[in-house]
This record gives sequence, structure tokens and C-alpha cells, in this order.
Amino acid sequence: MEGYVLLMLVYVFVLAIFVGFELITKVPPTLHTPLMSGSNAISGITIVGALLSAGLGELTISTILGVVAIVFATINVVGGFLVTDRMLKMFKKPSRSGSDGK
Repeated sequence: MEGYVLLMLVYVFVLAIFVGFELITKVPPTLHTPLMSGSNAISGITIVGALLSAGLGELTISTILGVVAIVFATINVVGGFLVTDRMLKMFKKPSRSGSDGK
């Protein structure tokens, strides 16, 4: 029975990879920034779940995986905010510091 459950989990994981890839490739470039913002929110939820998993107080594999998840999700959130900020700076109008006399 355990082998069947593991096989189903792997099947769902691989299916999610293919469906996710197909959906992401269909997103127009103008929607990439809001999509990244939503991805950052999902990573924030992942951090909360990892904190709950790591904070059980027992040193088990779930605690170790929770700490690893905290590290990776934090890296993902910080990197996502940096990339989103860089993309938003591309849409800012350049300031005219010398033309209006101020």
C-alpha cells in the first residue's frame, strides 16, 4: 500500500510540473510582475507552514525539513522582491533634474 501512495504522489507532482509549465508559458509579459507578486505571497505562506513544522519542539526529520524550507522560502521571497523591484524600476519615467530649474 505504501508503494502505491508514493507512486500516486510522484504522479501528482510530475503532473503539477507539466501543468504549471504550460500555464506559465501562456502568461503575457505585461502580467509577469503581478504574477511574481502573487508568487511572493505564496512563498510567504510557505514560510509560515515551515515555521509551524519546525517549531514542534522535537528533533525529527520534519523539524530539519522545516528549517530547510524556511531557508529556501526566505531566499525565494527576498529574491522575488528584488527582481520585482528591478522590473518596476524599468517602468519609472526618468526624472528631469536640470530642465525645470530646481
